[in-house]
Amino acid sequence: MPKPKKRGSNHQRGAGGQPRNVQPFSDEDASIETMSHCSGFSDPASFTEDGPEVDEEATQEDLEYKLKGFIDLTLDKSAKTRQAAFESLKSAFSSKILYEFIMERRMTLTDSIERCIKKGKSDEQCAAAGLACLLCVQMGSGIESEEIFKTLGPVLKKIVCDGTASIQARQACATCLGICCFIVTDDITELYSTMECLENIFTKAYQRDRDTNGVSSTHNTVLHISALLAWTLLLTICPMNEVKKKIEMHLHKLPSLLSCDDLNMRIAAGETLALLFELARETDA
Repeated sequence: MPKPKKRGSNHQRGAGGQPRNVQPFSDEDASIETMSHCSGFSDPASFTEDGPEVDEEATQEDLEYKLKGFIDLTLDKSAKTRQAAFESLKSAFSSKILYEFIMERRMTLTDSIERCIKKGKSDEQCAAAGLACLLCVQMGSGIESEEIFKTLGPVLKKIVCDGTASIQARQACATCLGICCFIVTDDITELYSTMECLENIFTKAYQRDRDTNGVSSTHNTVLHISALLAWTLLLTICPMNEVKKKIEMHLHKLPSLLSCDDLNMRIAAGETLALLFELARETDA
């Protein structure tokens, strides 16, 4: 992703050249007020400029002013307010390239994401993990992104492997871990470590865990699917000698997942098998 050569000022100014500061919300109206602002960020079309004459500079200033407010609200005492702020930032980051704006605030965003993944509830953890993905997508590969991943990577791995965390949070963190590692890391050791973390999750699907009644358990299937797909993504950037090891390890086990009751698992397993065969043919036609 091309990176701008110039950076804007850290503080946008309003009329008369006076600084425009975000006013803190009270505990009573924080969630309501935030959600009213969030409504304009739910549709990517809200970021397009309609009409023949649009003051692009003013539009950009207004957008950044709102985004600063949402960033501040990720530290709010209300969990609903924090989650709404994360969702609004996700909508913005998925709709418009904001590299320069994010570059200046990447550490603040990283700290907020880390705090919410560590201490937040399930929905908030999912929203924070989703924002982490978009943060890395916006930043692209580079030193700054590597710093972000060094901070968030261990936290994401901890949640993925935490059996007491909600399945939804673990699923979101597994996806985030795979995407961020794919975009950011040039460290082969970190790549292998991340793949091992994901591997430890989805290989449990091979065992076909059963409950006391002998019925196949599907409680963790969505987590296994996310871990498998994230692992498959990372496999595409592995050196060929490592690919060969993974093929030998998994090619004879993955077909068992094709008989899983869950359609999405069967699809994920089929896609992974197709990739393994494609990679194998590159070395042995």
